[in-house]
Amino acid sequence: MSGWIEVVAGSMYSGKTEELIRRVKRAQYAKLNVQVFKPIIDSRYHATNVTSHNQNQVSATPLVSIHDVWDHLLDTTKVVAFDEGQFFTMDLVQVCRDLAARGLRVIVSGLDMDWKGQPFEPIPTLMAIAEDVTKHRAICTKCGELATYTQKIGGSTEAQVEVGSQNFYEARCRVHFKPEVEQLSVQFQAQAELR
Repeated sequence: MSGWIEVVAGSMYSGKTEELIRRVKRAQYAKLNVQVFKPIIDSRYHATNVTSHNQNQVSATPLVSIHDVWDHLLDTTKVVAFDEGQFFTMDLVQVCRDLAARGLRVIVSGLDMDWKGQPFEPIPTLMAIAEDVTKHRAICTKCGELATYTQKIGGSTEAQVEVGSQNFYEARCRVHFKPEVEQLSVQFQAQAELR
């Protein structure tokens, strides 16, 4: 049996992780052995589970390095899923190729653009080599139109990688997106952090 790579990409709040969890649960329902991995730096909702913004969860193994997957991969595994793929190095591309070459179904979810509107590797490269690509869109927090961008509204003005949620990011359409940190008022930011 030949393996393949599936990528679920899009902006924040577009349902990427929700879709990854849905695919994982369908594979489990089909009685396939599934392993889910996530970067150790993403502990926003749970240290070991992959958790969507809607609080749906699936058990996962946190990885310090993408190469650690080989220490955890079981011989019986048929499906491997990686959440937040943009937080891994470009080595994720070769790991996914190697897994697919072994006959495994590989599912990766992640941001295809960073908060500056630039390609967020390794997701764009994975999209190019994947057999199946799904691009999700969110809803713009300013106008309600479809959003493909992630607007940074707090935190560092320099770092490409800064793990956060509603306290740092919003979904925006092309019209309302600005490739800069749009600082919220102190009062609104405090309210966002309480959510």
